[in-house]
Amino acid sequence: MALDNNTNLSLTRTAVKAELLDAETELQLAYAWRDSRDEAALHRLITAYMRLAISMAAKFKRYGAPMNDLVQEAGLGLMKAADKFDPDRGVRFSTYAVWWIKASVQDYVMRNWSMVRTGSTSSQKSLFFNMRRVQAQLEREAQQTGENLDKHQLNQLIATEVGVPLNDVEMMDGRLSGSDFSLNATQASDEEGREWIETLEDENARADLTVEEEHDQKRLADWIGVAMDALNEREQFIVRERKLIESPRTLESLGAELGLSKERVRQLEAAAFGKMRKYLEKNAGEVRNFL
Repeated sequence: MALDNNTNLSLTRTAVKAELLDAETELQLAYAWRDSRDEAALHRLITAYMRLAISMAAKFKRYGAPMNDLVQEAGLGLMKAADKFDPDRGVRFSTYAVWWIKASVQDYVMRNWSMVRTGSTSSQKSLFFNMRRVQAQLEREAQQTGENLDKHQLNQLIATEVGVPLNDVEMMDGRLSGSDFSLNATQASDEEGREWIETLEDENARADLTVEEEHDQKRLADWIGVAMDALNEREQFIVRERKLIESPRTLESLGAELGLSKERVRQLEAAAFGKMRKYLEKNAGEVRNFL
């Protein structure tokens, strides 16, 4: 649900008055949320950096999206960052959060730019947010040198400058230049009166690919199960808790339970993976027969 103007104004005022966290306090809050799911710590961390989220959201106003919605998406990106942030990596939360905020707002802008998707790959995103700026720069440079560029030459230069395939540039140029039309409109060239929506490819996974993927996943699970037999009980526990459960545990929490240092748990984890790999390589024929 989009924020209304009053909510947005209140949020902005709160962000401006929010405390500035030093590195130590930020780290304590991050640990409290990650290890204890302390909602008070999360709220304090989010509030402190909402100013950053609003500032980044404002940079996307030129794409025509309502500022309220941009702020909301930036806030969602900030929350995702807090949920995925690992304080053990030694990186400031603000540095980590910038990527998530930007990604969240960019995705929103692209989803709402047109009724027809403008693309979601990294090259398409790069083009969407940089193409017109690069195009204007290249046209100015060509004008200064007296060079006349046709559309194809200009697109080639844009592709080189942005570092994407020429085909992507031509496709994005058409999408940004065109206007939306109803997918329920009848195709002018079709005598049977079919609508454009009937020509769209079904985005759902093909049945054969789904079956193949499920088969591959089962084989992978079987391989892991066989390789786990090469480990002792403690190594199996570490691998299972670190890689095979829905919410993997941290080295620190495992160390506390096992009475080991975080570094020692990391060493045991690496050694266990090494044993599994060697076992699979040594017994490749046996594994195939088992499967």
